[in-house]
Amino acid sequence: MRVLVAGATGAMGTELVPRLVDAGHEVFAMIRSESAKVRAAQLGAVPVLADALDRAQVEAAVRQAAPEVIVNQLTSIGHVDTRNFERSFAATGRLRIEGNDNLLAAARAAGVRRFVAQSNGAFTYARTGGPIKNEEDPLEFAPISQMASMISAIKHLENAVLSADWTEGIVLRYGGFYGPGTSMAPGSEQFEMIRKRKFPVVGDGAGVWSFIHIADAAEATVAAVQNGGRGVYNIVDDDPAPVSEWLPELAAMLGAKKPMRVPRFVGRLAAGEAGVVLMTELRGASNAKAKRELGWHPGHPTWRKGMLP
Repeated sequence: MRVLVAGATGAMGTELVPRLVDAGHEVFAMIRSESAKVRAAQLGAVPVLADALDRAQVEAAVRQAAPEVIVNQLTSIGHVDTRNFERSFAATGRLRIEGNDNLLAAARAAGVRRFVAQSNGAFTYARTGGPIKNEEDPLEFAPISQMASMISAIKHLENAVLSADWTEGIVLRYGGFYGPGTSMAPGSEQFEMIRKRKFPVVGDGAGVWSFIHIADAAEATVAAVQNGGRGVYNIVDDDPAPVSEWLPELAAMLGAKKPMRVPRFVGRLAAGEAGVVLMTELRGASNAKAKRELGWHPGHPTWRKGMLP
C-alpha cells in the first residue's frame, strides 16, 4: 500500500518507517524542512514537504503522495516540565488539533481509506475506579488545570478520527515510551535523575504507569496499518505497575540507591500538581484488545527486562 507518515523523522517515525518499508509498503514521509529530506530518504521513505499547520501545504503533500493510508505521528514534546505541564504540551496540542484536522481534510479530499493517529494512553484515563483501564473506559473528565489542555487536545483528535465515517479511523493510545530516542533511555535526563536520586516517589506512589518499548509501538502501528479496524487500541506492555514499584526497581537496574520518598506537599512544591497526579493517581491500561484484534504482541512484554539493553 501507499502510506503517508506525518512525523516520520521523530522517535516513533524512525522506528515505524523502516518497518513499513520492510513490510512491502511504499512509504512517503511528510516533513517540514529541506534538511529532513536526507533523513527521510535514509529511512526508506519518499519525502514530501509540508508544514502540518498549513492546510494548503498538507493538501498538496497528500495529493502528491496519493496514499491509501495516512499515519499521524505528529508531536513536539521534548522535555516535560511537570511544573509547567500545559506549556510542555502546548505545541503538541496544536498539532493534535490543527495538524490532525488538516490531515483529515486532505485525506478526505484524496479518498484515503484508513487513517491511523497517535493518541496517549499513559496520562489520559479517568482517575477513578480500578487501576487498569480498557478502551471502553472514559478518558479523564475532571482534569487538573495544568493537564486540561492536553486532555482536551487528545479528546479532539480522537473524536475527529473516530467520527470520520468516510474512512477507517484508528486511534492508538500508546503507553509511556522507552527505548532509543525517547526520554527513558540510557543516558537520558530521566534516567540520570533516577541515578542521582533526584526522582523521588511522591506520596504513596500509587499512580499506575503503562510503558511500551518504542520498537513494539512501531510494530503495533504496522499491524494497525495492515489489519486494524475502526476504533481505539491501547498499545502498552503486559506489566502496568505503580510508581512505588517500578521506580525503585529501575533505580536498582541503574545501580542507584533507592529513590527518596517525599510527602505530597513536598512533591507539589518540586514537581507541581501535575507531577503529584502522575505519581499518585494515574491509571494503567490493558493491551488485551490490541493482542486480540491486531494480532500483535509486544516483543518486550515487561519494562523490567526491556528498559536496559
